[in-house]
This record gives sequence, C-alpha cells and structure tokens, in this order.
Amino acid sequence: MQTRALVIAGGISLIAGALAFVGVFSYLAANFSYPQILDGSAAEVLPRLRAGGDTMRAAWAIYAVLPLLLVIGAVGVYAAIPSRAAAMTLAVAFATIGALAMCLGLMRWPSIHWELARAYESAGPDAQHSIAATFIGLNLYLGNYIGEFLGEVCLAGFFFVSGLAMRGEPRFPGWIGIGGVVFSVLFVLGALRNFVPQVQAIADVNNYLLPLWMIVLGGAVIRYTRAR
Repeated sequence: MQTRALVIAGGISLIAGALAFVGVFSYLAANFSYPQILDGSAAEVLPRLRAGGDTMRAAWAIYAVLPLLLVIGAVGVYAAIPSRAAAMTLAVAFATIGALAMCLGLMRWPSIHWELARAYESAGPDAQHSIAATFIGLNLYLGNYIGEFLGEVCLAGFFFVSGLAMRGEPRFPGWIGIGGVVFSVLFVLGALRNFVPQVQAIADVNNYLLPLWMIVLGGAVIRYTRAR
C-alpha cells in the first residue's frame, strides 16, 4: 500500500508539474517575451522585469520551485520499478541534482535579478554598467551553465535511465521505455544550445516535449502499476 501511494504521488507530481510548467511558461511568454528575452541586454530585460511588478516576480518564484516536483516524480518512478532498484537509485540521483540545478538557475530572477532591476532604475551610467556586467555574469553562470546545461543534462539522465529500466519491466509497454530513451537524447542535444547554436531548434521543441513526456510518464506509472 505504501509503495502504491508513492507511485501515485510521483505520477501526480509529474502531471501537476507539467501542467504548472505550461501555465507559467505561457504567462512569461506572453508578458515577458520568454524565452527569447534571455538573450537580451540588461537595459532591455531589467526594466521589463521591474515593470511586471509583484505578479511577474511571483510567476518567477513559482517557476523556480516547480523543478522540485521532479524529485517526487522520480521517487514515484523508482517505486514503480522495484525490480530495477539499483538503476532507479541512479535515476533518482540524476533527477535530484537536475531539479536543484534548475531551481538555482531560475531563482536568480525573483531574487538577485529583481534587486538588480530595482537598482537599475535610479542608477547612473557607471552604476548601470556595473549592474549590466553582474547581470550578464549571473545569466552565464546560474542560467546557462547551472540551470540549463547541468540541470537539463542531469534530467536527461533521469529519463534515460528510467526509460532503460522500464524496458526491462514487463508491466510497462515497450514504447514507454523507448520514448524515454529517445526523449533523453533530444534533451541532451537541446542542453548544448549555449555551445552549439545549431541545436537551438531542438531546444525549442523540447519546451513542448518536456511537459508532454512528464504527463505521459506520470500517467504510465499510475496506470501500469495497478494491482491486477
């Protein structure tokens, strides 16, 4: 019973996380030109962040904690594949590191970037130059390297390992495992966009595939682990 409860909690977390991701992503896309604005300068981005007010800040705060649902989801997938405990332990580790990395990357927006935006409003030319340098450095370190690259590569590791584990579990149809492996490869390729601009199109597609696969995976662990 406890194992089944973990599976259900994990499946629901994956589905809820996916739907919340779509909601917040859509809000930021409509009101902040996200994710294209990530390539903008401090002079373009910080005033727009500040102009969004408390609603914009709250949206970023919610967005920053959503990856934590992936940890609960990973534990649920672990509980759904008891015959592959060793592999799924690795998968949970990947999901945990990836989720924390994504949280760190996203949390710069409602915290440090918000304060930078507030200071930028009244700063003189020299101070604005310093703020812009800080803004760029934080985007490069927390955004590109920690949140996007490390976070997405580790999350891809979770999807890859869990996909392989599901292929060896007879309760799951073969396409689930294959889908997880294929998506993990696409996710790794997308994570390389900051180093290989040619894969940006794959990263753009992954913004839609990620919530879709989270829903599929969450629904699968709930459905295919029911007592028979």
